[in-house]
Amino acid sequence: MTVTAPAQVSATETGLNRITADDDLFFKLHSLYPNALVNQLAYRFETRLDRELLEQWHAHLAVSSVARRVRTTRFPIARAHWEPATSTMPLVWSDEPVADEDALDWFLARAQVEFDPESGEVWQLAGAPLASGGTLVTFVASHVACDGGGAMVALTDSLNRLNAGLAPDRDSSSGRLVGPVAGRGRLAADLADARHQLRAVARGVRAARKAKGVSEPARNPRPVEPKLDLPETYRAADAIVQVDLAEWNAVAHAAGGTTNGLLIGLAVGVFGRTGRIGDSAKVRVDIPHSMREADDRRANATTGLPISVDYRAGERADLPTIRAALKAAGLAYRNPETIPPIQHLQPVQMLLPKFVLHKFARTAKAPECLCTNMGSTAQQIATIGGHRATDIVMRPVVNPGPIELFRGIEVGVNFAFSHDETTARLVVTGADPDRFPTREALQDVIAAEFAAWGLTPRFW
Repeated sequence: MTVTAPAQVSATETGLNRITADDDLFFKLHSLYPNALVNQLAYRFETRLDRELLEQWHAHLAVSSVARRVRTTRFPIARAHWEPATSTMPLVWSDEPVADEDALDWFLARAQVEFDPESGEVWQLAGAPLASGGTLVTFVASHVACDGGGAMVALTDSLNRLNAGLAPDRDSSSGRLVGPVAGRGRLAADLADARHQLRAVARGVRAARKAKGVSEPARNPRPVEPKLDLPETYRAADAIVQVDLAEWNAVAHAAGGTTNGLLIGLAVGVFGRTGRIGDSAKVRVDIPHSMREADDRRANATTGLPISVDYRAGERADLPTIRAALKAAGLAYRNPETIPPIQHLQPVQMLLPKFVLHKFARTAKAPECLCTNMGSTAQQIATIGGHRATDIVMRPVVNPGPIELFRGIEVGVNFAFSHDETTARLVVTGADPDRFPTREALQDVIAAEFAAWGLTPRFW
């Protein structure tokens, strides 16, 4: 994720809901790596939900703020904009019960969806009964159309309306945030936006020059060896871990840290235990931070705060140091003069043709350690039509792809944390094929790191 730079023109400045630099980046990457980046919400209920209830929720989502499509323009420099979706993917319902032990695999399979941002087919709702009598439900959305915060806006509003017995309606729901359909004045609007963009480019270049001495923490190069003999298509290893919340909080407090600090400390420990880095290495950790405001019309409104964390083999991460680094990173990203130059150049990025961005993307590197803390926000959407979920998790999805792609972009580990009143849940993705060839390999490393902290993990 990248921060919206001060030089960036607002999405609504020229009337239409123009896409942001982050939206533009995800949209262009979609054409290179279709559906590689999606967000998923996964529910597990002890009660049986019927198909009709999910169809009703689907109808609300179809007019929500996630039901949007990209309307491109042929006018040079002017940005594309968002309009209400013209097409919706139907509910996927399975009458075949899923075995309880196969719930995680069912969720993973449902995340592989072919989305189309230009028609608005950018999200999908699915459900299936559990063999034990419960129900599995999943919502998956393209990162082009929403980040985690954007998804929460649509999900919260649609469920509130469903649970209140209201009828689906775009004008009185979150769907009103998507924006108007371009009319006869589209050419004039595009001309105005082109002028705004040129001014944004000039401001961004000036700001980048002023911040030319600012740098971000470096990432570690991925060692070439070992290189395991694996299939050409690689599926990242995924695990869902549960810990008693009281135990989690007690461990964090005893170590002089916070929930965020313990999350990051565990992630760095798991990353280091793979042998991908050596003792005393500094790990770059990226922490997504929402910039979303009330009635925000943006699809993506997230910044990434990078920090550097020391890894000591055989030792636990220092939580007070992590806490201080997080505070310093937050302060730095509030001041344009301490934001790295690349962030100020986002308006320039939007002018790059797709083939140029593709060239850069093929050599770009993914985060080596990504930590997302969603806190208790998922509890706002835990009830569907009177049924409260036993378990609910949100996660960024890394879909299967060519194994050499994963090696080339040097993906590491992703941690996504959430909790309810009693239980902390972590969705962990290990996306380095030669360190995490299987789910079992990932779980072994997680179990060892948790044991070092005195935590007792329970795996789905």
